[in-house]
Amino acid sequence: MPSKIEDYALIGDCETAALVSNQGSIDWLCWPSFSSPACMAALLGDEENGHWCIAPSQAARSSRKYRDGTLIVETTFENDEGSVLLIDFMPIRGKYSDLVRIVRGVRGKVHICMELVLRFDYGRSVPWVTRLEDGTRRAISGPDMVVLRTEAPLRGENMKTVSEFTLSEGQSMSFSLTYAPSYGELPKPIHPERELKLTTDFWTDWSSKITAKKSEHGYRGDYTEAVRRSLITLKALTYAPTGGIVAAPTTSLPERLGGKRNWDYRFCWLRDATFTLLALMNAGYHEEACAWRDWLLRAAAGSPDQVQIMYGIRGERHLLEWEVDWLLGYEGSKPVRIGNAASNQLQLDVYGEVADALLHAELAGLPSRKTDLDLLDCMTEHLGKIWHEPDEGIWEVRSGPKQFTYSKVMAWVAFDRAIKYAERCGRNGHLKQWREIRETIHREVCEKGFDRKLNSFTQTYGSKRLDASLLLMPLVGFLPVEDTRVQGTIATIEKNLICDGLVQRYDTDELDDGVRGHEGSFIACSFWLVSALNMCGRRTEARKLFERLLSLRNDVGLLSEEYDTGNQRLVGNFPQALSHIALVNSALEFTRGTSPGEQRAASKSALGEY
Repeated sequence: MPSKIEDYALIGDCETAALVSNQGSIDWLCWPSFSSPACMAALLGDEENGHWCIAPSQAARSSRKYRDGTLIVETTFENDEGSVLLIDFMPIRGKYSDLVRIVRGVRGKVHICMELVLRFDYGRSVPWVTRLEDGTRRAISGPDMVVLRTEAPLRGENMKTVSEFTLSEGQSMSFSLTYAPSYGELPKPIHPERELKLTTDFWTDWSSKITAKKSEHGYRGDYTEAVRRSLITLKALTYAPTGGIVAAPTTSLPERLGGKRNWDYRFCWLRDATFTLLALMNAGYHEEACAWRDWLLRAAAGSPDQVQIMYGIRGERHLLEWEVDWLLGYEGSKPVRIGNAASNQLQLDVYGEVADALLHAELAGLPSRKTDLDLLDCMTEHLGKIWHEPDEGIWEVRSGPKQFTYSKVMAWVAFDRAIKYAERCGRNGHLKQWREIRETIHREVCEKGFDRKLNSFTQTYGSKRLDASLLLMPLVGFLPVEDTRVQGTIATIEKNLICDGLVQRYDTDELDDGVRGHEGSFIACSFWLVSALNMCGRRTEARKLFERLLSLRNDVGLLSEEYDTGNQRLVGNFPQALSHIALVNSALEFTRGTSPGEQRAASKSALGEY
């Protein structure tokens, strides 16, 4: 049985990632990239579906941490024999992708067991393993090859590779696992200790920018470690060759334990665009922000009526959804889904996100091209023809399109930002028409999306249902936070959508979203409330909620998509980019003269320019 979600830590090489438990077991790894089939899938099944465990043979207490400012996990095991330190990391990728594990004796004399179970094709395919002349093990399955190198004694046992050895104080044992195409040459050996130093240097150099005193950006506040860990996590979830940022490195971790709300999040969502840009740019990471902006433009390029809500890490459009029937699912949560059918939905909010992100990139001084402006013009023109249509909304419901209020708000954002971008660049050809549509959308939302008896905007036109996405209305500048309708919406959401102090997306009993069952509290929504409270001047309440959310992080500072308050468990895909993006932006609310929410609302930078 896999560990609790919160018992995992993330390691990665900025092209893929692995989850390692506090018991020394790597239970999830997709090779060679985030969206590749897993070769270790015990997370969604059992050990026979692939894992790699290194731990003392006798029961041991464990504690762990990330090496400061890095993505290197250090786990200490202690028992009556003594103690050892397990160091797990993935070097930043060169020609091949490597996973390195180093065990060091700290005290006493500890007996160690290693078990490697490789199962390609999401835990189904057993590879052919051969022993080479130098003792190297080579595993091949179809197009995939994995090479294991170590000085530890190895043997095959029941379709597994195992090892047993003893470490005394000061001794160490290294293991390296390398992925390469099976039809290529055998990868050359790496030097684990040298790679450890290089990987440490890479991450400490990268993360030092967050608090660099010479920069006018970065973070200088009460939550430095939380912000640093979140930004390192976002970097780890970035596919370096393209700049795309995956929503999470996992699929089908359930939003409710034992339930069916299990989705593949190893793709890049357009709706995360603006807050991602602001988090990166405000922290001083312009290179990463530019790479994300460029991925966004390449992915959305083409006919504007074919814009999708999400794409693959390289901009792939075909994300066919299917079910893996040979995996049991995390704690019995089935089905296990690969791909995501929501990629074919109409969601009007993405047009607003793209326009907003492009405007803020321009305000930040990121270099733009005429073709970028032409794409924005085409997308805005197309939106002018379809903004009145129902869609599946920000939460990707599978019960059919509806007139979602937030979708219309973001359609308004699309025209508002396109107008401001055109004004900055002297492109006045469509401004009269766009201003008229902007005014029409605004008037319609205020008339049809607001319920006077509830004193709140509602999830869909004419309904009584609430939706946490409405907390973003003042943050995107649709109405000022002082507006009584905004104040009423915030108060009504606080009264009706908060469960045990955390915000739910919506009431699953009231909305037929096409998927049965309940879910946990959506962590990003609670961070949105932090931003709304700060904009209202309720800073003490905002800080209290923010610190409650920080307490939900696991012992190494990671957050999943949702939190199950009843079981006090992290649920949903892990770690979740949107949760960490929201954490960074909320932390900035307490330290900057102008918050990220106010930046979006005013469509300007915090300091005049970034």
